[in-house]
Amino acid sequence: MRILLVEDDPELGDGLTVGLRQQGFAVDWCHDGLSADHAMRDDACDLVVLDLGLPGRLSGMDVLLRARARGQSVPILILTARDATEDKVAGLDGGADDYLVKPIDLDELSARIRALTRRHAGRSTPLLVRGKLQLDVAAHRVTLDGSPVDLSVREFSLLHMLLENTDRVLTRQQLEQSLYRGGEEPESNALEVHIHHLRKKLGSDLIRTLRGVGYTIPR
Repeated sequence: MRILLVEDDPELGDGLTVGLRQQGFAVDWCHDGLSADHAMRDDACDLVVLDLGLPGRLSGMDVLLRARARGQSVPILILTARDATEDKVAGLDGGADDYLVKPIDLDELSARIRALTRRHAGRSTPLLVRGKLQLDVAAHRVTLDGSPVDLSVREFSLLHMLLENTDRVLTRQQLEQSLYRGGEEPESNALEVHIHHLRKKLGSDLIRTLRGVGYTIPR
C-alpha cells in the first residue's frame, strides 16, 4: 500500500516514514501543503496521512478540501496537534475519514490505516480468504491450509493488493505504484520476480497473467 505522508516536522516525519516502511507500507513524504496538493493530483496513493498546520500558502485543511472538491475518494487521516472540538468537527465535516491528535503511537496509527483501508474496500474483517489461503492484514500473516507461509515485505504487499482486488486485473503500473514510493525505480523484472516467488510458495495457479494487460487472482 502506498501512503502519502504530509508532515512538516522533520523529526516526526522521518520517524513515521521509517516506522511505516518497516511495517510494509510504501511511503512518500511531503513537507508542505502545495507539494501535497500536487502529489494528490497524481492520484497514485492509497491513503493520505495529513497534518493541518503546514507551512506555505496551503494549510492541511486546504489540501483536504481541494482533494474532495476534485472528487477524490482516497481515505484521508488527519494527524495533528490541534485537539479542539471545533477543529475535529471541521476536519471530519470537511471530508477526513479519521482524526488523530498528536502524539500518536505508531501501532495505533497503523491499525487506523488498516481500518480505513478495510472500510474503503467494503470489508468488515482484516482477513482476506481465497480457498485454503488466508491473509491476515492486522497480524501481517499468511497461511495456506493452516500452515504459515514466510513472505517478504514486498511479497506480502503484492499478495494483499491482488487479494483485495480479486477478479480484477491490475496493471504493472498499478502494482508498482502501490509497492514502491515515488522516485524509487524498481528493477525492470522486479514485479515478475515477486510474482514468481508467490507462485512458488502458494501454488502456480493462484495468480493469473493476462499478457499485455496485468495480473489477477480469480475467485
